[in-house]
Amino acid sequence: MDKETDKFSLKRDLGFFSALSTVMGLVIGGGVFFKISSVTAATGSPSLTIFVWILAGFITINAGLTIAELAAALPVAGGIYKYIEYIYGKVPAFLLAWAQSVIYYPAGISALSIIFATQVINLCNLPADWQIPIAIALAVFLFAVNLLGAKAGGTIQSVSLIAKLIPIILIVAVGLFTKSSNNISLFPITSGTHPDFWSSMGGGLLATMFAFDGWMNVGNLAGEMKKPEKDLSRSIILGLFLITLIYVSISFVFIKELPFHLIPSNQNAASEAAIRIFGDIGGKIVTIGILISVFGAVNGYTMTGPRVSYVLGADDDIVFSKFFAKLTKNSRVPLNAGIVQTIIAIIMIFMGSFDFLTDMLVFVMWIFSMMMFVGVFILRHNEPELDRPYKINFYPIPPIIAMLGGGYIIISTLTRQPTLAFTGIAITLLGLPLYYIHQFNKKKKS
Repeated sequence: MDKETDKFSLKRDLGFFSALSTVMGLVIGGGVFFKISSVTAATGSPSLTIFVWILAGFITINAGLTIAELAAALPVAGGIYKYIEYIYGKVPAFLLAWAQSVIYYPAGISALSIIFATQVINLCNLPADWQIPIAIALAVFLFAVNLLGAKAGGTIQSVSLIAKLIPIILIVAVGLFTKSSNNISLFPITSGTHPDFWSSMGGGLLATMFAFDGWMNVGNLAGEMKKPEKDLSRSIILGLFLITLIYVSISFVFIKELPFHLIPSNQNAASEAAIRIFGDIGGKIVTIGILISVFGAVNGYTMTGPRVSYVLGADDDIVFSKFFAKLTKNSRVPLNAGIVQTIIAIIMIFMGSFDFLTDMLVFVMWIFSMMMFVGVFILRHNEPELDRPYKINFYPIPPIIAMLGGGYIIISTLTRQPTLAFTGIAITLLGLPLYYIHQFNKKKKS
């Protein structure tokens, strides 16, 4: 591990406030604007809606702290892929990379492209059958832009980072203080007309987790912080707490501005609430800000996704390795890996809905998250002398909380949405024969 650590040694120049802003930038995305419809559909009441956002934040904070110990102990390039490989071996790590390549990144692109198209249609009063063409055009356009190089994609990310904060700040700052005729009761916490409280809470929790997507990457800051043992846990706790506060506030504003029965399954709830708060013109301006935020989120998936299958190709760990390892001539970005990712995303645009795709990617990634939570206990037992610049405070409470939350999400999804769950599992396991066939062919050639 020492050789690997030296090879990928990172410069430690991040202070507390830099780490805090990075945590918030990694996690805050467009999901909070559009998952409110599926959260309310699952929970059935304002009280349970607000509660699952708080619970999701609590679970995510503990999950982030748990992953941070792995990141500090294994400061190598590759993030969660390398953590899984180090603890469990090559096959589980390959399945993670496979799942990211064929589910996580393409599903993120397709889901957000669908929601982008929905908002454009609503904003411009276009025919509903324009949704798929607009979604496909966005996915293809951003793939083409990223072929120009990482700098082009990075510029979009920088602009969208500012853009996504503007509608959030405006909606929260103004919406909390406007008068509302809607009667909101936050206690007692119930599932409304839904008969099964625990199933409703599980469905709502799964839906909220897409808005927290990015939390798995916060632990990567450990290798770049001046004082990880002191500042890492503080930045994760405060950053994710502030994000949770923002998400709870925005959800409260949506429920406050719109009659509750109009929110479930309404993907235009955010723009409709903005129009109620700011008027027709002001609401449309805020909606444009939301669109830019979603545009940037799609770009984020488009830019980072091909790097995963490219690495598999470059390391000769997947069939058609040379194909996936091919880079563009001038900009030196993954070409064929990006083409395959975009094709899968387009297929998903035709086949899936926003909620189905986002719920599936969250479900699959939480399976691997659970492996990392357990991995903390495995490393503590097997390698007690391993250098840990950051160790979880109050161990083993945070990883146990993260495991309980992750386990509840997984089990609830299996029972509540078995088709979604088993589709995600089946696609993930399809990677196994591909892995072993490739390994067999490699041995045969050698």
